[in-house]
Amino acid sequence: MSPFTLFRSAVCAGFAIGLGGAVYLQQTSKALGALLFTIGLFAVCECRFHLFTGKVCYARERSWRSYWEYPVILGGNFIGAGLMALLLSGTRLFSFTQKAAAVLIAVKNADSLGSLFILGFLCNIFVFLAVEGYRSFPHAIGKYAAIFLGIAVFILSGYEHSIADMFYYFTAGAMDLAALGRILVIALGNTCGGLISHEAVQFARRAQK
Repeated sequence: MSPFTLFRSAVCAGFAIGLGGAVYLQQTSKALGALLFTIGLFAVCECRFHLFTGKVCYARERSWRSYWEYPVILGGNFIGAGLMALLLSGTRLFSFTQKAAAVLIAVKNADSLGSLFILGFLCNIFVFLAVEGYRSFPHAIGKYAAIFLGIAVFILSGYEHSIADMFYYFTAGAMDLAALGRILVIALGNTCGGLISHEAVQFARRAQK
């Protein structure tokens, strides 16, 4: 895949997560918002877009020569999330969603970097379970249940997803260098959580043979 095609796919993935983030912010029920947010990962999986938090889980299966793709994917996701927030800012819905995003951002900004890393780590355990379930389960019901359960649970748990957080920071009008630093810490936690989850599952599968 060419760098341009990869970047375009990553932009689409970031935009899809922004769609999920937007519907989440518009709900007064956290449980309903968490369930509806999953439309973002559903779109990513169905359209085979490149989402950093999903793709990085499988880095150990690939040659290190392809690792240049991950910064490209992360950058594309960043642009896509920002584009969704920009589009939303031109609508009557923006005032409400901006206030809701500001509440989320205030919690993140008051948190420590260590806590954000751990919450990012825990988040990607569920992201991996969702993506791996979608990839592995033979029937459609199992595939979609993996997505909806995995994503809804990490949201309800209060864990940190770096791409969703990009959208929230953009929507709140709070994207700056400090925000980027926090997002990168969360992305590092997502990376570690995804990689370790992948290795744990592979170890368990080998032990069963």
